[in-house]
Amino acid sequence: MNNENVKVLDKDKTLTPSKLFYNWFAANVGIMGFVFGAMIVAYHLSFGQAIFASLIGGLSFLVPGWVAMIGQREGVTTFKLSRATYGTHGNKIPNAIAWFNMVGWLAVNVITGTMLLIAMYDVINVPKNGLTKAIALAVFGGLVLFSGLLTEAALGKIQTWISYIFGALTVVILIFFLMKANWQVALSRPSGSWLSGVLPAISIVAAGSGISWSMAAADWGAYVRPGTRPSHTFWSTTLGGAIPLFLLMAGGVLLSTIKPGLATASDPFGMMYSALPSWFGVIYFLVAAGGLIPQCIVSLRSARINLATIGIRISQPVSLTLHGAIVILIPVYVLFISGNFLGSFEIFLSFLGICLASWVAIFLCDSAMFRMNGYDVALMAPSSRVHYNWGGIISWGIATLTGFLFTNNAVWSGPFARGIFRNNSLGVFVAAIVAIICMFIVKMITNRIGVSEAQS
Repeated sequence: MNNENVKVLDKDKTLTPSKLFYNWFAANVGIMGFVFGAMIVAYHLSFGQAIFASLIGGLSFLVPGWVAMIGQREGVTTFKLSRATYGTHGNKIPNAIAWFNMVGWLAVNVITGTMLLIAMYDVINVPKNGLTKAIALAVFGGLVLFSGLLTEAALGKIQTWISYIFGALTVVILIFFLMKANWQVALSRPSGSWLSGVLPAISIVAAGSGISWSMAAADWGAYVRPGTRPSHTFWSTTLGGAIPLFLLMAGGVLLSTIKPGLATASDPFGMMYSALPSWFGVIYFLVAAGGLIPQCIVSLRSARINLATIGIRISQPVSLTLHGAIVILIPVYVLFISGNFLGSFEIFLSFLGICLASWVAIFLCDSAMFRMNGYDVALMAPSSRVHYNWGGIISWGIATLTGFLFTNNAVWSGPFARGIFRNNSLGVFVAAIVAIICMFIVKMITNRIGVSEAQS
């Protein structure tokens, strides 16, 4: 058994808490935060409720913080850790979910970049029609594909500088929203339902942020310097992701007082652009679009690697063709057929959130219930004899199915998606709760089997 095949070498553990904080901060300083703010307002909440939902939704990064601590403690990345939870073959389930997560967010970023370019057409007096939208998609998609020729180091430097510039411009935007916001309208909004309004708003934000990012948290935690306090890893991860997300979502809530139709707009970026001075909007949107390109390239490469971990090995040209086709066809549907970015985005987050919420709940329960004394390296090695951990696999299947039964949207209607579960994302919470219950049952069965074997 060669432990180095599983564990990260000490010489490679170079991340400090400050670097970890910046990595998470940079990854979440993005224009999508404003969109999440608009989605929260769509649940018909008062200003106080919307800010509360933004805060709690941002604090969903407590989950990646916990996962990162496990990664640091074991010195093992996420999908190697999850082999203990699901078995080496059963682990293909989270691998497949991760691939779907990467490709889905890649498509969202391509759509976002395209819409940012389209939003600036008014400045150069270009009409917004099917042809000009196709040109914007071709330009942004082409930049993503051609940027694939850059090295990881070059992409990292570009992303770093764009993060600094975008972060500074975002502070200016937030000040602008604070000054221009219609505070009378904001503070006079009637309160919505806490059960069918606030909770679903929190769940949809959590699905697209903390829960989604949990699949990568141990990948960074495993590279934290030896001797670093686990609490520092936890808070650097949690606050690094939560702070920028909360501020941007609060900005989206304020923007909705300037542009009341933002929450239901088919083109939220165009409406956002119209709320800004045109000269500033051009700079801001160009930087925002540029910041998406390195993220898209990294996602493309990660998606190929993830397919390899599932057992699907393809060459780089085939991978580029496959994923390129997917991330072009999805934007074509959203931009030219559906025409509703926010609606399609919510459907994506709803389905993804259910799968990921059940996965991370089972992963954390397995860690707390069965791995308190550490993970057995033999269970995480490719040569492990435990191919299927049926407790984790069955729990995930039951929790995910239950979540779908309590969910409805434009393409799916679960039989129990009625009453407070109608037209919202509470199925995400249902999936997580059922996953936890299932793991407690697995623990009780395991304990009884252990007692029976000891007595015999």
